[in-house]
Amino acid sequence: MEDESDQSPVKAKAEKEGGLLKASGITGSMTMVSRVLGLARDIVIARLFGTSDGADAFFVANKIPNFLRRLFAEGAFNQAFVPVLSEYRSQRRLVDVQQLVNGVAASLGGILAVLTAVVVLLAPYVAFVLGYGYTDEAEKFALLVRMLRITFPYLLLISMTALCSAILNSYGRFAVPALTPALLNVSLILCSLLLAPHLQVPELALAWGVLMAGFAQLLFQLPWLGRIKLLPIPRPGADREGVKRIKKLMVPALFGVSVTQINLLLDTFIATLLVSGSVSWLYYSDRLMELPLGIFGIAIAIVVLPSLSRKHAEKSLADFQETLDWAFRLVCLIAVPASCALILIAEPLLVTLFQNDNFDRNDVLRSAASLRAYSLGLLAFMAVKIFAPGYYARQDTASPVRIGIIAMVSNMVMNVTFYLAGLAHVGLALATSLAAFLNAGLLLRGLHGEGAYRFLNGWGIFLLRLLLATALMGLFLVVVSGDWEIWLDWTLSAKIVRLSLLVVGGITIYTLCLFGAGLRWRDVYR
Repeated sequence: MEDESDQSPVKAKAEKEGGLLKASGITGSMTMVSRVLGLARDIVIARLFGTSDGADAFFVANKIPNFLRRLFAEGAFNQAFVPVLSEYRSQRRLVDVQQLVNGVAASLGGILAVLTAVVVLLAPYVAFVLGYGYTDEAEKFALLVRMLRITFPYLLLISMTALCSAILNSYGRFAVPALTPALLNVSLILCSLLLAPHLQVPELALAWGVLMAGFAQLLFQLPWLGRIKLLPIPRPGADREGVKRIKKLMVPALFGVSVTQINLLLDTFIATLLVSGSVSWLYYSDRLMELPLGIFGIAIAIVVLPSLSRKHAEKSLADFQETLDWAFRLVCLIAVPASCALILIAEPLLVTLFQNDNFDRNDVLRSAASLRAYSLGLLAFMAVKIFAPGYYARQDTASPVRIGIIAMVSNMVMNVTFYLAGLAHVGLALATSLAAFLNAGLLLRGLHGEGAYRFLNGWGIFLLRLLLATALMGLFLVVVSGDWEIWLDWTLSAKIVRLSLLVVGGITIYTLCLFGAGLRWRDVYR
């Protein structure tokens, strides 16, 4: 039997690379499961609640705990906790790691428990700030306050879940943390179908679904933590030094993440000032745009970051540039046709997935307008996920934050400008897309200026093939989809069949045209 110490460096490296690829595949697969369930959730919510006042109130109420979740749990906390945890794992005993976990659980949990209690107590004042546009509608504002009190404790639960996920990921257990978000979608679907019919205000089922999902997500991970003997047990004062280091690392990360989240809150604030339904129209269109972004953009970013980090460590600049160039071409191959398709068949897509008595023709039109505005920025949204790792791989975290702040401030200015210009909810979506192009452009300029990226040979013929294939696919979609208003009179099965024909036919024509124009598998496989 071969001893681990006898393995050659080449074999060890190959096994490590294979492990990274396998982990990326697992994470990507579980993410796709969650995204598909997320689409099913949005279909159920749209068909049952449409763009009602209750739905608007829920989307606003859910924004606040989500805002703080991204601030504390997913973004800044992960960036600060994981490096320290990894150091403890490699250099200290298991009992020391357990002490760190216990100390962090007590500190993070304690802070968020106090915050949760304060917000629940002062919910009317918090709702007044974010949902100011609803203050002249007494029933709607009261419902927002009630939902906020139900959903806000989700922040504490999901933050502790994020702590558990970070531990499991650090110990190579990727599947469980990647699958955990799907439980939120399952909870919302079940509550919408089973609980809503029994409530005087059916939309309250959505708020209860969020709270129940928080408990489910946390409890789901605890047995797996028990297996590796790292079950978090909050103990104030445990490993003060380690906890202090994590808090110190969180400060700059919180600053960078908060700019993005504050901008999203400004979007919501302005949307509440618009006509009823605006928040819901933005929500549904954003979710459809996020589908290709979440599945493909994140999957490519997961794969490319470790590869870029390895090339940088090996001081192989040419390979680093080639990897980044390959990733950007792959993003273009996916984002350009996806953006075109979302723009051309926005109404048929919304009619098939969401339209019924609760989501009528007007809702389709309004959501389609914001979906087109979001779709214009799909290439930029995906490009950011590729260019930002080009900085992280070189251990430069300051530049993406600085560029992100510039983009987000520009987004805020455009939000207000477009609002004053009367572009309504479409202006908010358009501002988001334009800011994404600014973000991607500045990231690209920085990489190019530092010599970390350059456009390799073949971009001219690549773009010609891409545009030709996209144009032919677009022509097919326009001809076959026809007048979208006819779709309103079709049965659901007829809509599904026609939409399936559009999707499968569009992908087939796009792919065949690309390869017919000379693109080969070796150009996209890496």
